[in-house]
Amino acid sequence: MENDFLIRRSTARDIDRIMEVYESAKYYMRTQGNFRQWTGGYPERGNILTDIAHWSHYLAEDEEGNILMVFSFILGVDPTYKVIENGKWINDKPYGTIHRIASSGLRGGMLKICVDFCKEMTDNIRIDTHADNSPMLNALNKLKFTFCGIIYTAEGSPRLAFQKDFRPNITMEIDFRSED
Repeated sequence: MENDFLIRRSTARDIDRIMEVYESAKYYMRTQGNFRQWTGGYPERGNILTDIAHWSHYLAEDEEGNILMVFSFILGVDPTYKVIENGKWINDKPYGTIHRIASSGLRGGMLKICVDFCKEMTDNIRIDTHADNSPMLNALNKLKFTFCGIIYTAEGSPRLAFQKDFRPNITMEIDFRSED
C-alpha cells in the first residue's frame, strides 16, 4: 500500500476533480465542527488554477486514478507569515509552505505523505490551519510540528501557525580546558 499512489503536479485538466476533493473536504470539516474555515467559496477555482500555473499545486492519485489528496506547496517567503503573534518561528531559514491541503477521504495519513513528499524539496516546512480544524491539529501534533504562534490570512482571518525543521540539530561541546 506504500507505493500504490503517485504524487504529481496538477494540471488544468484536473481542475474539476480537484474541486470535488475540496468540496468533499469542506463537507467533512463541517461534520467535525469546523464551520468557519474555507467559507465563501474558498478555495476558489481561480486560486487553484493560479497555483497550477505557478507549478505549485499537486495531487496524489492511486493506481485507478482516484485522487487521494490535493495540496499547494510553495517554496520561498510567504507574505502571510512575515508577521506572527503570540510566538515566533523556529528559525528564519529558507522554507516551504503547505497550503490548501485536502484529502478525498479514501485513505488516511495524507498529511504525513504530503510532508514526506515536501521534505524532499526542503527540510524546513511551515503550515497553518484554523483553530477549529481538530483533525489537522491532531495530525500536526502526531507529526511533531511545533506550534509557533498566530498568523493572519490576506483577508485578516487568524490561523494557528506551525513549523518543522527536519535538519538535525547538531551541537558540539568542545572542552578548551588544558589537561596540564
